[in-house]
Amino acid sequence: MPEKLSEFERTLKHNIERRRKFKLDGYKSLEDVELDGEYVTPLQIVARSATGPCLVAYNYIDAPTAVREHDFLAVVGYLPDIPFNKVLKLAFERANIRREDTYMTQAFHLLPQKRSGKIPTRDVRKSFEAITLHEIKGRRVVALGEDAACACKPFEGQYADYVETIHPSARGNTYEERAIIIAEDIKSVC
Repeated sequence: MPEKLSEFERTLKHNIERRRKFKLDGYKSLEDVELDGEYVTPLQIVARSATGPCLVAYNYIDAPTAVREHDFLAVVGYLPDIPFNKVLKLAFERANIRREDTYMTQAFHLLPQKRSGKIPTRDVRKSFEAITLHEIKGRRVVALGEDAACACKPFEGQYADYVETIHPSARGNTYEERAIIIAEDIKSVC
């Protein structure tokens, strides 16, 4: 007898299919870099809670880094030694939650060709509408930085409410200062 899936698992499967179908010229997919899996984003290898706070980043990673770090990303799902994740680790500790207690995704679900490049707003919106809206529906969201918040804003109240927080890699603050701000915003949606 087949195992009955929970509503969360059914929704997750649909969102994985949405992500797999989503393509735009000029970007790589997870399949293109051999990171396709039973998740919407590799971040969910660790951070895929059905009930915890939902964190939305701008995008996952660039295609060359995904290829270079493939073996590690295929197992762990994220790079713990980059500033973004060092700050999130501190924020999770300050908020007294584990990464596993969150649901992490991003506004843009394809891989740009270069690191930290600005993705055209129209492309982010297409990805957000095709995938992210379905992931965040009914959840309280912490948008990690201005770009993630800009993606959430047009849909506020329709699908999910969000709190904008500082980007974990934002310059001008120490890791600890950023972590304090992010931790408070995470606690505000719990």
